[in-house]
Parts: sequence; structure tokens; C-alpha cells
Amino acid sequence: MTAYRNLFWSQWRPVRGWFLSQLLLVASLSWTEELICKQRGDPENPSLFQDGDIILGGIFSFHTSWKHDCWKSTIHHFSECSLNFREFQFAQTMLFAIEEINNSTDLLPGISLGYKLYDSCGSIARSTRAALALANGNEIAYTPSEAPCVSPAQVQAIVGETSSSPSTAIATVIGPLNIPMISHFATCACLSDKTKYPSFLRTIPSDYHQSRALAHLVKHFGWTWVGAIRTNDDYGNNGMATFTETAQQLGICLEYSVPFYRTDSEDKIEKIIGIIKSSTSKVIVAFLSHKDMDVLIPELSQYNLTGYQWVGSESWIVDSQTAAIDKQHILDGAIGLSIPKAHVTGLKEFMLDVKPLNVSGSEMFTEFWETLFNCRLKQSESSAGADRECTGHEDLTGVQNSFTDMSLMPIFNNVYKGVYAVAHALHKILSCKKTCNNTNSSLWIHMFLNFMLYEVYFNVNGDPPAKYEIVNWQPRENNIVDFVQVGLYDTTVPAGKHKVKTSHYCIFVLSSMQVPVSVCSEKCPPGTRKVLQKGKPVCCYDCVQCAEGEISNNTDSINCVRCHPEFWPNERRDACIKKEAVFLSYEEIMGALLTAASLFGTCMTAVVAFIFFRYRKTPIVRANNSELSFLLLFSLTLCFLCSLTFIGRPSEWSCMLRHTAFGITFVLCISCVLGKTMVVLMAFRSTLPGSNVMKWFGPAQQRLSVLGFTLIQVIICVLWLTISPPFPFKNFKELKDKIILECALGSPVGFWAVLGYIGLLAILCFIFAFLARKLPDNFNEAKFITFSMLIFCAVWITFIPAYVSSPGKFSVAVEIFAILASSYGLLICIFFPKCYVILLKPEKNTKKNVMGKGAPQRALHCIITFTHSHAHSHSNGGVVISFSKNKECGVHLIGKPQELI
Repeated sequence: MTAYRNLFWSQWRPVRGWFLSQLLLVASLSWTEELICKQRGDPENPSLFQDGDIILGGIFSFHTSWKHDCWKSTIHHFSECSLNFREFQFAQTMLFAIEEINNSTDLLPGISLGYKLYDSCGSIARSTRAALALANGNEIAYTPSEAPCVSPAQVQAIVGETSSSPSTAIATVIGPLNIPMISHFATCACLSDKTKYPSFLRTIPSDYHQSRALAHLVKHFGWTWVGAIRTNDDYGNNGMATFTETAQQLGICLEYSVPFYRTDSEDKIEKIIGIIKSSTSKVIVAFLSHKDMDVLIPELSQYNLTGYQWVGSESWIVDSQTAAIDKQHILDGAIGLSIPKAHVTGLKEFMLDVKPLNVSGSEMFTEFWETLFNCRLKQSESSAGADRECTGHEDLTGVQNSFTDMSLMPIFNNVYKGVYAVAHALHKILSCKKTCNNTNSSLWIHMFLNFMLYEVYFNVNGDPPAKYEIVNWQPRENNIVDFVQVGLYDTTVPAGKHKVKTSHYCIFVLSSMQVPVSVCSEKCPPGTRKVLQKGKPVCCYDCVQCAEGEISNNTDSINCVRCHPEFWPNERRDACIKKEAVFLSYEEIMGALLTAASLFGTCMTAVVAFIFFRYRKTPIVRANNSELSFLLLFSLTLCFLCSLTFIGRPSEWSCMLRHTAFGITFVLCISCVLGKTMVVLMAFRSTLPGSNVMKWFGPAQQRLSVLGFTLIQVIICVLWLTISPPFPFKNFKELKDKIILECALGSPVGFWAVLGYIGLLAILCFIFAFLARKLPDNFNEAKFITFSMLIFCAVWITFIPAYVSSPGKFSVAVEIFAILASSYGLLICIFFPKCYVILLKPEKNTKKNVMGKGAPQRALHCIITFTHSHAHSHSNGGVVISFSKNKECGVHLIGKPQELI
């Protein structure tokens, strides 16, 4: 195999060299002999033309077909395609403006404007060919003089195209040639990109503004859950992209967004209709061209898709032809944006005066006339199927069709302004004598158009300012639809102000005056917040009530706000109300009962003191150490009264008073009981001869002991008040919806020190009383003291857990109850038995009954009697008790003679 390959290349090498040399020779001879640029393909002829000093180009889609290539047809086969009267109106507007300018003595005087209008037939490829024909001309061959294949542009500017996608193709082709292109209806925001389309300008606002305006319009009516249909081209896709972006910023969600084009198959259309029928949104934003809308409406009518609120773009919202197709009134109540109204004086008369004969481009006019009147002109062989013959001089004023309809006057005005803009730019250029270089007039026209325009302003992107009228479809009698202006959208309004303004009533879907509702979820009322539903857009959410202590006072709140600690939400949780201040007051039942119990105890203590004072010389009062008894009654009175300091609104002074008064009065009370108990106990311990124990428990020692015990508590309270005193405190934690006004302890150590000291004295008193529990029955005070101390200790031991666990004012009530219970226990157990004997059993209130039988009783009687009778003497002497045979006791005072009691 290798041998054969080498043999082949060895034989081919000389042949190959000779072939290449001959090819180069032929090419060099051809290059030197023929420097001619030849046009490839068939020449493009304008549909309408007129000679002039300066030629303006125009590209319009005079024919529309989705099944045939109209641009390949001859004039005799145009019946396969449909004539677009709308585009013919645009062309007539351009011709009207050119005629006005040619007849003007102020604008371009002495210079006539001509035109070449091409038919794009709804094809992007056809639009591109027309643009190249306008730029290059129709010469079959051209021999350049200096640079090969370079010639001046045939036209100075191009008016058109109507749609965005053909305009992007044309602008891409002619942009490098600096030929200005002014569109009257191409609104795609993509055409504002000067890096791609440097010579493109337009007299209609960009869809960037319209898309945002549609989003604001939808938001204005409260529609947050919408569907969308868009034309599947540059116009629809770019416009819907901007709408979607703005809608998201405004809190609007798209349930679906489907593309549609007029050439879509039946299956695809059925799929779109299925999506609409299965959706829950009731608003459809249709960013469609009028051509696509005209195809979609019959399909929607076939499936009877009524009950939807349509929001339309400027392309179809004021199109009378679209309204005429809507036989089922699917679009009734539609609302959308349109170009502001305008009027071109004389344009309607010019259009109605058009004649097909003796006009340049008469073939186009002939077809137009025959289609308009469904006839055949005498000079024409077309329209063979027409049922009558026409002359070409028929009157258009009585004809009612899309050509005689002037509802698209705002768009006509855009064409009119575009032609005049070019004329004014040319006028400026021709007025230059020294500063302008007219060798490239198209470039100069482009430059002038970027800085000035007749009755319109171009920004740096070649766009005019955006203003839209809000139009509403309002059905009338005889199936007539009125396009009623109900508002305005103005992009020139300063930021922060409403750009959407409605000034007229609207009719919505199903001829209702009520604004339809289209939301994924109902609005969350105040007092709730939004919680997104998993896997769904942000417009789909659940309303959850705000947590405790939080409110939301706006509709559709995202978060709840916590109230200030002194406030609490109301029942609806949409406002914070001031918390109720809770404290133990005199007005409430609990406070009133405790106050009554305190005052009743005070009165009872006073009654007992009165009884003891009234019967102070009786044996039972004298036998119970009346001095300590009266001091004990006084301290019990203070104990009952100190409970009142715990009731009422806490203040700085009441907080300090209540705890210190409680601590000191109770220590005074317990000290008196402790003194009585110790005297009784020591009396029995001193019955043996020679015992001098009682010299430590005389009246002076009893007073000093009470004073000493109380002074210790006073010192503890003073330290507490000095270091960290109690203070009024607002407790927000115990009760969520109320403020507890209480007294903070300041120093818990001080509080528990006061309470602990009281408990220590109570325990000592209980122990001493317990040791004296076996006293004779006739003198049973020790037993009562034991029982009273038992109650006292039980109350305060129970008090500790109850106080700690009780919330708010109940802790205060527990403390008051402990004070009253222990005070009542002491009063009842110690003094009531004696009052009973004094008042109800006076026969037992005798010396004999008090003494009873046996030495212990007599000894005790002697000691106590001696204590009372010598209260002011012998405080330092010893006591020796002896008994005579007649059972009288003798008390021998040390250093004194013996006395008998």
C-alpha cells in the first residue's frame, strides 16, 4: 500500500504544479480586464415610488400571509395573499407628509422629496432585501471609479418598519452605513442598544417603559396573580422580560407565561388554551402584536374562554380590527396602554381622496382599489373573480372598513413626525455653507436627528419620552366597542409620585363595574403575617396569626413587630395597648378582705388590751406578767397594722416601710413571747433552796432582752436599707399581658436575714415553751405558747414555698396572709383563754385557783407575784423560796430580811 501511495504522488506532483499556474494566470487576467460590481439575484422594485431631488426610503408590510411567500408572487397572483390596509395607511401618511413638505416654502425650499416604498410582506428576509435595495439601488452592474464596489446610498433615510423583529434586521444591515432609520411602531427595548443599532431612531416610546407601565397598571388594580401571553419574537419576548422583572419588584407573580406566534400549530394553540383554563388567575396580560391577536381571538372564542380580565399592550388595545374580530366579546372590559391621541390636519381627507389611476406605482394602487371595492378596474386583468367592474373614481367617504377607520391616528402621527424630522435635518444640513461636509449626507442627517426632531425629543438611545393613555374597552349597543381613555401613565413624573392616574370609571370583565380579584392568596388582615407556601411563588402564602406579644398593623405584613414591654397586643393583634398595672389594691375583693382581716385583728387586740387593763389587778392577769402581756399586745397591734403597708400601689417609701416594719414588729412580738416563756421556765428551775437563777430574769432583764432582740433586727434592717433597699419594680415576665407592680427586694440577703432572724427567735420560743409544757393544768400559759409557736412556725414554713411560687400580687397576698395568720395565732392562743376566764368564768379568776395544789404551783405563784410586787427594786439580789407549815411561801431576798407573800 505504501508503494502505491508513493507512486501516485510522484506522478501527480508535476500535473498539480501546472494546474495551479494556469489557474493563477486566468485569475490575474480576469481581474485586470473586468472591474465591474454585479448585483446578485433578482432586482428589487419598489411598490410605490416618486422621483425627487432627495429620495426617502420606506419599508411597509403591504401584504400579510402565513402560508405563501407573497414577495415571490406577481401582481396577478396577489389574491393568494392578503392586503394589509393598516400598512397602506402608514404609507399614505408618509406620502402626505412628503407632499406637504414639497408644497412648503419654508422647509426645503426649491428641493423636492421623492420616495421609494418597498413591501416586506411580513418577512424578515424580505425586509432585509428591501433595505439593501434602498442602500444600493437597482443597477444591474456598476463600474466604480476609485474604490471598488463603493457607491453613495440611494436614500438619505428610511421610514419603517412597523414590527420590531424586521426592524432589528434592517437596523443591523444599514447601521454600518450610517443611514438613519426611523420606526413609527417598533417598540422593542432591544433597539435602544446603540452599540448594535447605531442609526436606529423611533417616534414611539420603547417597550422598556410600556412593560413597566403595564406592571404598574396591574399593581394599581391590586392584581398580584396573573397569567401572560406574549408574541414569540423580539417584541413579545423582550417586552415580557421587562414586565416580569418589574412585576417581581412590585410583588406581582406570574402563574404562567406562554409564547404564541400566528404560525403556531393547532396542537400548540390547544396547549395554550389548556394552560389558561387550568389556571386560577383571572387576569391575562397579552403582550401580543395585533396580527397575533387577530389569530388568537377566534381560537379563544371557539373554547368560550370568557370571564378573564385582559390587559393589553399598545399594539392591539385600540385596534378596531381586533375589536371587530371579537364576536364573542371575550375582550370586553379589556384595559391597556395606548399612544396618546393626536391629530394630523388634512390626513383623513388625503387618504379618502386617493385614486388608483395615473399614480406612480399604479399596480399597487390598483390592487388596493380592487380589494377595497371588491371589483375589477377596466384597465386591469387582475381580480378575475370580482363580480363587478369599477372605474377607479369611486367615492371612499361612504366606505366603512379598516382603511377608512382613523382610530390609528396616533401611529399615523408617528409616521408624520418621522418624515418631518428627516426634512428638518436635511434643511439644517443644506443651510450649512462652510461648517458642513455634504459628501456623506446620510451621516449628517443621523447626527442632526440625534439632537433635534420635529415636535419630539430623542434621548441618547434614540427614544422619545414615554407617555401612555390608559384605555378601557367599553361595549356599547350594536356590538360596538368604545376605546375610552380612563387614565394616564407618565414616565416624566418625579420619583416617589404615582405614575398611574385614573380619572374615569372602568368597565371590567363581564361588563362589571367592580374590579375583579386575581390573587393566589387572599390578603392577610392586620394581626397576621404572611408565610410562604412551600414550592410556590411569593404571592402564594398562608396567613398566620402573630405570636404573643407581637402585632402587625398593615395588610399583608411580612413580619410581626413586638410591642414595647409596657404594651400588649389587643385581641386582634393589630395594635399595642398599654398593659394593665396589677397590684394588690384596696378596691379589689382580695385586698378588701385582707384589709378587713387586718383591721379586725387590730380591733380584737385593742379589745383584749382593754380587758387586761380593766382586770389588771386580778390574779390571772398578774400571774401572766402583765407588763410583757401589754407589750405583746402592742406589738401584735403593730403586726396587724403593718400588713396594710403591703396593700396599694408600691412606692419607694412603701416598699422600704413594709419589709422593715414587718421585720421589726414581729421581732418585738416574738421577743415578748420569748421573755414570757423564759420567765415561766426559769421559775420552775429555781424552786430548789439556794438557787439564784431568777436574779437573771428580773423585770429589768426582761426589758433588756426584748430591747436587745429587737435592736438586732433594727440593725439588720438599717444595713439592708443602706446597702440595697427594696424599690418599686415593674415585672413584665410573670404575666404576659399585664404589668405587675411589686417591690423588688433589692438585696435578697437582707430580706432572708430579716425573715431568718424572726424564724430563729420563733424556734427558740417554741423550744422553751416545749420544755415548760408539763406545767400544772391550772396554770397552762406555757401550753398555749407552745401551741401558738407551733402555728407560727407552720405558717412561716409554709409561707416560703408559697411566696416563691405565687405570681405577682398573689405573693404579696401570701405574705399578708402569713402575717395575719401568725398574729391571729398568737392573739388567740395566748390571750383568748385568759379572756374567757376573765369574762365568762370569773369564779376561776382567784388566787387559790391560780395557785392550785403542790409546791411547784405555789413556788411559781410566789415568783411571779414577787416579780410584779418588786418590779422597781431588788434587781440585783438573789431570791430564796421557802415554805411554812401553813403552805405560805417565804421569799428571802439576799441582803434583806425574809418577806412572806
